[in-house]
Amino acid sequence: MRKIRALLKLDRHSLFLYVEAMYYLGLARIQLYRPFIKVAPSLGERMEVTEEDCASLPTRRTIKQIASAVDVMSRYTVWESKCLVRAIANMKMLERRSIPSTLYLGTGKDEHGKMIAHAWLRSGPIYLSGADVMNNFIVVETFANKANAKGRLVFGRRAV
Repeated sequence: MRKIRALLKLDRHSLFLYVEAMYYLGLARIQLYRPFIKVAPSLGERMEVTEEDCASLPTRRTIKQIASAVDVMSRYTVWESKCLVRAIANMKMLERRSIPSTLYLGTGKDEHGKMIAHAWLRSGPIYLSGADVMNNFIVVETFANKANAKGRLVFGRRAV
């Protein structure tokens, strides 16, 4: 009950950001039930990366707000919101605002020698998700979402 009250005390912009984060987390989770080869084209240009500079302070602020909203809401989903789900949700929220990003997919080994995978997302110099353990993985695939020539996404459809 306390968390619901805290949510209702948020300003309108933050509340909509949290709702949008929950929507994109759900959409990303649903996408992962499809074969990855079908999902991959929606992630951007394969084996490319975006620039590591981020021009303006408002863009940096927006990127950090999106990362925070996805991080917070991923803790409250009834489904599993692991690294790939969070990275895709962040990417789609950035794409909606025409902010470029790069999704990294990597593989590595856990402490028992078993092969594991990880995903993380970068926009400009800012890592939105998965950066805490990214150095333990070897990058095997990247997807650059340049987001500048694309239409804005409105609940799964392209707006004109």
